Amino acid sequence: MELANIEKLVEKYLNAETSLQEEATLKNYFTEGTIAPHLQEYESMFCYFTISKQETFTKTIQLETKKPSGKNLKWLSVAASFALLVSVFIGSQEYEKYQQEKTFTQVSYALNMLSLNLKKGERAIQKVQTYENTINTILK
Repeated sequence: MELANIEKLVEKYLNAETSLQEEATLKNYFTEGTIAPHLQEYESMFCYFTISKQETFTKTIQLETKKPSGKNLKWLSVAASFALLVSVFIGSQEYEKYQQEKTFTQVSYALNMLSLNLKKGERAIQKVQTYENTINTILK
């Protein structure tokens, strides 16, 4: 009866359907020594699992961290300084351009207002000239 049960458990194990308790039963069967001849091929697998479970790694692992060298750090700081200078130079030029455009719009607006007021004055003077011409024609 036990052999038939072990064969069913091996089949379930190969289909990945066993529980932990059933796997412990299989491990005990294959490590005790009395194994049926047609199940001998599975003995090495379960013995390997038992042996590998007991192995431990005892060596220490030395990890080397790479530190940035002084030359790399110097070049990095030079590149950062250069990038900062270029951005400040370009930024100042763009700011001047913006200020010029802003000033131009303000002056254009002021001149446009002046032009409108001068046109109003010109119309008023034309009305006065028309009035004066009318008075001069009547007086003659």
